[in-house]
Amino acid sequence: MRKLAEAKKLVEKWRGLEKKAAEIAEHLTLAEEEPSLLPEIEPGIAELAARLDKLELEIAFSGEYDNRNALLSIHAGAGGTESQDWAEMLLRMYLRWAERRGYKAEILDTTPGEEVGLKSVTIQVQGDYAFGYLKSEHGVHRLVRLSPFDSDHARHTSFVLIEVMPEAEPDVDITVRSEDLKIDVFRSSGAGGQNVQKTSTAVRLTHLPTGLVVTCQTERSQHQNKEIALKILQSRLLEQEIARKAEEKAKLKGKRIEAGWGNQIRSYVLHPYKMVKDHRTDYQTGDTESVLDGELDDFITAYLRTLVGKEER
Repeated sequence: MRKLAEAKKLVEKWRGLEKKAAEIAEHLTLAEEEPSLLPEIEPGIAELAARLDKLELEIAFSGEYDNRNALLSIHAGAGGTESQDWAEMLLRMYLRWAERRGYKAEILDTTPGEEVGLKSVTIQVQGDYAFGYLKSEHGVHRLVRLSPFDSDHARHTSFVLIEVMPEAEPDVDITVRSEDLKIDVFRSSGAGGQNVQKTSTAVRLTHLPTGLVVTCQTERSQHQNKEIALKILQSRLLEQEIARKAEEKAKLKGKRIEAGWGNQIRSYVLHPYKMVKDHRTDYQTGDTESVLDGELDDFITAYLRTLVGKEER
């Protein structure tokens, strides 16, 4: 039923374009006899071209899971405190991006840094084609800046790994048997190891057949933390299954990437000049403030267009 609803929605979009094109064609026929009508027709042509351009981009959303919600995980890599601060900056960037698109974003689990920032965080992004858009963000993101944590204000380079997974549908995509789970509970802790809870509400799930481990300590309820951990585990298992079936296409996660030199997909340079550059598409901008405030659509669109080009070839 979901697939049928999606197909109807897509057909309606194309039928609407077809109707609009037919109307413009009629107006152009009239304009041949009355050229003064052309200025009135031009805005409609521009609007039609923009709508067509947007739908053409959706050709890149040909993956089975592109229309799903997404789980996006941020992991601080090489760079210590710098990378943990960079991870928190990226979290804000993606939350702002989701807000700009009208998507709902929710933090599912977070591990704070030892001094500042975050060691890791997982968010759920809900909206049409959330995974289709965000899959372009998977990879290593590099930051170059003058360190606010260095008394000498030296230039530092930091790395963060972004993982993006489609949200799994329980009992449809992935079934996790209770006998395949090892469940451990422990006390939630914050930065510096200080106890946040006096009771054991944090949950660690170990999937015995694969060895995958997921923890969650964000909520105050053990039951809620278990539900969130299970959701993340199901998505990781789905991602693993997709990669197993389509490894040669490398459309999703592919092999594990280290958050360090030589693996970055995008660089954010704040010193000695300002630039954000995507190394896969060569798209770049000097407006670093807007990008870090969530203006990511141009980067995402440039990446998706490379996918369309590959499919056409």
